[in-house]
Amino acid sequence: MTTKTKRGDDKTLYMMTLGCPKNRVDSEVMLGTLQHRGYRLVQDPKDAEVIVINTCAFIGPAKQESIDNILELAQYKREGACETLVVTGCLSQRYGAELAKEIPEVDHFLGTSAYVQIGDLLAAEAAPRQVIPDPDYIHSASTPKVNSSPGYTAYLKIAEGCDNKCAFCIIPKLRGGQRSRPIDDIVKEAQQLTAQGVVELNLVAQDLTAYGHDLEGKPKLHDLLRALCRDVDARWIRLHYAYPRVFPDELIEVMATEKKIARYLDMPLQHASDKLLMRMRRGRDSRFLRDLLHKLRERVPGLVLRTSVIAGLPGETEEDFQILKDFVIEQRFDHLGCFQYSDEEGTAAFEMEGKLPKAIIERRWREIMAIQKKISREKNRKLVGKHLDVLVEGPHPESEDLLVGRHEGQAPEIDGQVIINDGMGYPGEIVTVEITEAHDYDLIGKVVARPDPKKRPHAAREQSFPLPVIGAPR
Repeated sequence: MTTKTKRGDDKTLYMMTLGCPKNRVDSEVMLGTLQHRGYRLVQDPKDAEVIVINTCAFIGPAKQESIDNILELAQYKREGACETLVVTGCLSQRYGAELAKEIPEVDHFLGTSAYVQIGDLLAAEAAPRQVIPDPDYIHSASTPKVNSSPGYTAYLKIAEGCDNKCAFCIIPKLRGGQRSRPIDDIVKEAQQLTAQGVVELNLVAQDLTAYGHDLEGKPKLHDLLRALCRDVDARWIRLHYAYPRVFPDELIEVMATEKKIARYLDMPLQHASDKLLMRMRRGRDSRFLRDLLHKLRERVPGLVLRTSVIAGLPGETEEDFQILKDFVIEQRFDHLGCFQYSDEEGTAAFEMEGKLPKAIIERRWREIMAIQKKISREKNRKLVGKHLDVLVEGPHPESEDLLVGRHEGQAPEIDGQVIINDGMGYPGEIVTVEITEAHDYDLIGKVVARPDPKKRPHAAREQSFPLPVIGAPR
């Protein structure tokens, strides 16, 4: 490989991201790197000279979705302006060699730690087709990066990789071990984002509550949150993927006392049967989970809880599944996602006996989601007549006469929305909305108060760079 490089001055770039927000952050780093070298983002792949697909390979459906999109975009290599087709992310990390044989249209496959090299790769006169090092990279505040979310919200990745050994999960093999960013570096990036007009910071990591154990001095998540609340001018700091294995009282205290921490917690629990939790290698039993949930609700008034569970792990009996259903009914989570177990080679669960037919797994998934739909509708109905702070996102995609937004208990892209049918608000503005109607997941309301537009801060927002993001199970 030669070291001679050239700029991509005004080359057109189309980028597609599949999977979770953590993957989206990787795409934002690639976009920042390529923009810095002169590439120009376009919204239609037929106009792109370079196409990049950042893939997901968490479970079977995500892998198939990635492959389908690669094959679909490969046609532009044959028929359109595309000169270079690049596949990055988890699918490349896991199946790079096989994909290179099966999809000749792809010029380069980059692994989960190689995405930051994309600028050098595209600029070189000659470059290897596969660049798949062991996962060991994490970006910093000085890494070129472009926020692809609407200008008022952003994802902030505080760590990469995972040291857990959950039986069903392939992520540690694809993303490597835990790599936390220092507190001062995270604060610096958060300050950069809020200076651009971001009011909502969504903290993400594979295991948020494990933050810092790999750093010198072993800072904890609550130390990071205190620093962010002290030094960053954000309205909502939202916590995603907070595993329950380590959840100290100090963290709960910060959540309860710091006004900038959104009263929202995304905490994957996965099951409630002690037998299944042990088979999953989750490290905690159902009594611990119940006690933790009780403590959180008691000490953080108004806390909105999101969780995820898995139906159909090998060995899950009807009795185990009934325990899970009873747990969902008992705990009445505000938001819940249920995943159908996916048999992934390379995980401990892949070697387990007692695998279930797909029809049974699908039936159990439907039952859980039906229970949660009823709970969600009932919880939403209790909000009718309440006044909620709502972050306005902009016009409704189906009607310019309506606005859409989210209250503090609704995270971007994964939860419901508040539809505003009366009143005004700028995108990024937080207004007070009276809820007038409730549906299964969405709410409807009218604006009853908003900040004085004359006193509205006018931060110099950077240009928005929307990326096609296709959500897959995280």
